[in-house]
Formats: sequence, structure tokens, C-alpha cells
Amino acid sequence: MSRKERELRREFLESREYHTPSSGIFFKVKRLLYRQKSAYQEIEVIENEYFGKVLLLDGLVQTTERDEFFYHEILVHPGFMVHPNPQRILIIGGGDGGVLREALRYPVEGVVLVEIDPQMIEVSKRYFPWLSPALEDGRAELVIADGKNFIKGTDKTFDIVFIDSSDPVGPSAVLHDKDFYEIVKKRLNFEGIVVAQVGSPFFNLDSIVERGGFLKEIFRIVRFYVGTVPTYPGGSWCYVFLSNEIEPFSVRRRVPEGLKYFNLDVCEAAFALPNFIKTRLE
Repeated sequence: MSRKERELRREFLESREYHTPSSGIFFKVKRLLYRQKSAYQEIEVIENEYFGKVLLLDGLVQTTERDEFFYHEILVHPGFMVHPNPQRILIIGGGDGGVLREALRYPVEGVVLVEIDPQMIEVSKRYFPWLSPALEDGRAELVIADGKNFIKGTDKTFDIVFIDSSDPVGPSAVLHDKDFYEIVKKRLNFEGIVVAQVGSPFFNLDSIVERGGFLKEIFRIVRFYVGTVPTYPGGSWCYVFLSNEIEPFSVRRRVPEGLKYFNLDVCEAAFALPNFIKTRLE
């Protein structure tokens, strides 16, 4: 082991993400697998005995091998359950590949994955085994670009758009504002759906309520829902389902086989919001 590797090992005996100044989540680091600053963000991959490989961007947990399916399945499958014929799919963000993997479970025509950071793609290919097979699927198209610029510049239209952004700082900040959603709406086909992650209902409720306000000015149907993600702040996460034509409750198709989290009962329950969220969004 080199001197540099020994120093990194000492520095990363623990990896911590603070959710408040006095609380958060920590991982004991079995191995530091990767740490480097890209043109957009610091990318780290650590190995933890319980959670396996853990991906962090700018010190914030993005995904882990053990619990990634909680997030990716509940983000993707509610939209696919109700769209009558989802063929053209767009994913903005999601460089770890989990959303792409889930979308490719369906007989779609094509899925475009737009990721701003090429280094994120290469790191995910190396450390998270689901990305490379998904990208090798003939229906998948990888575009390295800023998500907002891609939406503004493309003439393609889509049946479902997934916004798998990180927190509203750095390169993902533009994916959280009203102007971005107005542009996305213009790229939807009839009966199109947008699904986005919007943060922790415990720590980020004010920003979720603010987003709900401007989304209701853009889309006729705005439905928030929640799901469990063990390693995310508060242990639960909030998502929003957007459309002008389709409600998220009219199930049209069967759930794919092999899922670990999502089923139709979970889907129905996810849209039943706790009072502390529901009353703020009314």
C-alpha cells in the first residue's frame, strides 16, 4: 500500500453526511474505492460492510448497493403503470443507471439518458454492475449534456420523463426551477407524464410546498407521493407525478417480475400522504 493510499485509508475510516448541524448518517469505510473531483462535483465510492458500495456526490449519499432499489423502483414504476403506451422515455440525471435499468424492464422503443458528468458514467460503470448492461441495450441512448440545455434544444417528444436529479445545488440546481418544468412540458406527447424526486418530506418540506405551488401553474395533475429510502435523510423520500391527462391511480398494466420494493399495494399507499405533508400541500 502506497503512502497516499495509507493516508486516504486513515482519512476515510468513517464517511459522514450531515442532515442538520448535529445529526446525519455515517458509514464505516471498509475500503475507499474512488475519490476524485470531476468538472462538476466530487465523486466518491466507498465500501461498507452492510451497504456494500456507496456512491456519494459532494459528500451526499446518492445510492448504495443494498438499498438502491427502494428509490429507483418507486420513482419509475408508478408512471409506467398508468401510461397507455410508453414508448419514448427520457431520463434527466441518473448517471448511476438505476432508473435506466428499471425503465428497460418494459417493451419501450427507446430510452434517452441525459447525464451532465461523463466521469459519473465511467465511475458507475466500474463500481455498479447494473449500468453497463443497461447502456449496452440497443434501446438505450446516452447523451452527455446539461439536462436543461438538452430539453431546450431537442425536437424529440417523450411519453414519460424522469427527473433523477441530485440536490438543488451545483449542476443540478437548474433542474429544480419553474422554467425547467415549463420546458419539459413542451416536450411531452399527449398523455405524457413527468416524475421527479423532490427531496426529504421531513427536512425539505418548505421547498416541496414551494415547488408544488409553481407546478400547479404548469400541470393540471400534480400528485405528490412518498417512499422509503433507508440511507436518505429522514429515511423517506418525496416524489411528484405530473400530467395533464393521466391520474396516477388508474392502473393499466402488470407489475414486472423481479422487483424488490414496488407492487400495486405499495403504489397505492405511496400516494396516501401523512397529515404533516398533506395539510401543507392543500
